[in-house]
Amino acid sequence: MPELLVGIPAALSPLVRRIVAPNPGMMTGPGTNTYLVGVDEVAVIDPGPEDESHLEAILGCGGDRIRWVVCTHTHLDHWPGAAALAKRTGAEVLAFDSRDGLEVDGSLADGDQIEATEFRLTAVHTPGHASNHLCYLLEEERLLFSGDHVMNGSTVVIRPPDGDMAAYLEQLERLKHLRLRAIAPGHGDLIGDPIAKLDEYLAHRRLREDIVVAALAEHGPATTAELLASVYADVTEERHEMARHSLWAHLRKLAGDGRATAPDVDDPDARWEMVTP
Repeated sequence: MPELLVGIPAALSPLVRRIVAPNPGMMTGPGTNTYLVGVDEVAVIDPGPEDESHLEAILGCGGDRIRWVVCTHTHLDHWPGAAALAKRTGAEVLAFDSRDGLEVDGSLADGDQIEATEFRLTAVHTPGHASNHLCYLLEEERLLFSGDHVMNGSTVVIRPPDGDMAAYLEQLERLKHLRLRAIAPGHGDLIGDPIAKLDEYLAHRRLREDIVVAALAEHGPATTAELLASVYADVTEERHEMARHSLWAHLRKLAGDGRATAPDVDDPDARWEMVTP
């Protein structure tokens, strides 16, 4: 498997190359993965940050064959290079919608397809991490470009109100039925056993939900700040602020299931308690 080397195109298959952007960090791991799909006609999936060296690496690999710039969602580590790349190539910018500064030439919904001479990409709407999140399935290889819906090396932050834990879990289950050969994540290395990774993600979230229920039963009524230390005892303190978002998302899911309640589920500082049968 090719190494995750910043700025150097790595061939993952006859149709797919990966370029890692120079934006490593706590939330991005080695950096955002940009994928180039196709040979005669090229789709760039997640152009990443508007960084000149990264844009040059993409152009050096795809050149004037780039016809589409395709974004999984509008978090800032995935799309800002889109406009500059489109300007230099004349490519069409495609995503779920125009939002958060991203301006698209065309919107993609679940099941929409990009058809090139050598490949077909199918959009798979996967809300959860973000309401406008799309994965893309390369039909010829059953390879899923998963953006931030599935990553390799870490779990995914779910940040309400745009993030939704119930929707996220539902979409993880859905992916198990797509007959995937591999997953190309937005961060981290290629995932060669999709079912095992999806099962791992689902088991992790279910275990975390059980921990939330136990902590709330013991300490409630309580705020997310008061529950955080016991629910995320296995997480370093520098990650607690991010973990607090996912804790809120778990509580909102429990409220939707009728198992927890708060005066205002949309208030991140609300006091939560279990619903007694």
